Amino acid sequence: MRKTLKILNVMILILLSLLLIVGCSKKDEVKNEIVIGFDNTYFPMGYMNENGDTVGFDIDLAKETFKRLDMNIRFQPIDWSMKETELRSKNIDVIWNGYSLTEERKKLVTYTEPYMKNKQLIVVLKDSKIKNKSDLKGKILGTQQGSAGLEAIEKDKKLLNSLSNSEPILYDTFDKVFRDLNAKRIDALVADETLAKYYINKTGVEKYNILEENFGEEDYVVAFNKDNIKLCDKVNKTLKQIKKDGVFNEIYNKWFGKNN
Repeated sequence: MRKTLKILNVMILILLSLLLIVGCSKKDEVKNEIVIGFDNTYFPMGYMNENGDTVGFDIDLAKETFKRLDMNIRFQPIDWSMKETELRSKNIDVIWNGYSLTEERKKLVTYTEPYMKNKQLIVVLKDSKIKNKSDLKGKILGTQQGSAGLEAIEKDKKLLNSLSNSEPILYDTFDKVFRDLNAKRIDALVADETLAKYYINKTGVEKYNILEENFGEEDYVVAFNKDNIKLCDKVNKTLKQIKKDGVFNEIYNKWFGKNN
């Protein structure tokens, strides 16, 4: 009887050990997968193409970065207005999708050194009488909810107060913003230079005007949780290597061309 109990106890210990090993393996596997949050309509930085594939400049750059770090990645579409909340909740590990660094965002995330320059542009239709910011008085201005463009508009109190209803019209995607501009439901829009110029080049430069006045230059960075400094440092170091060895330029030229 005692011998039987002893054998049974040994078998239980072996089983528990196996379960612990499997559990640890799964935990390590999960920790090695980096979840990247992105807006899957944000062309050309990161979006879903007509075949349902995740593509874009930032997508290619992220793939190259984490390949060099020997880490698995998964791209997770998110509501862009909730991006920092998704990060804090740890539903995602990284925000990498044309993320402009603003003073407000500096308080919310840990971030890499800038890897690309950007501007917030004002776009109107070709036949519009709007030529500068002052012409937006009483007009309807659109942009994306949670975008750097929205922050730029809200900081310019004079412009904001001059708008129709003293506020811009907000959309969940920039595709919808452009659609309403084309339908003349709004008079102008504010968007990232990368997105605006890419969209205009693809749909017809003859349809739009980009105002000379804009909201100044800003930087694109990769964002992480405040406590995820280690991963941020790894990505930052790898991005420097990618720029140094010329692969960054190869990816850039693929999406924007050599003359941009």
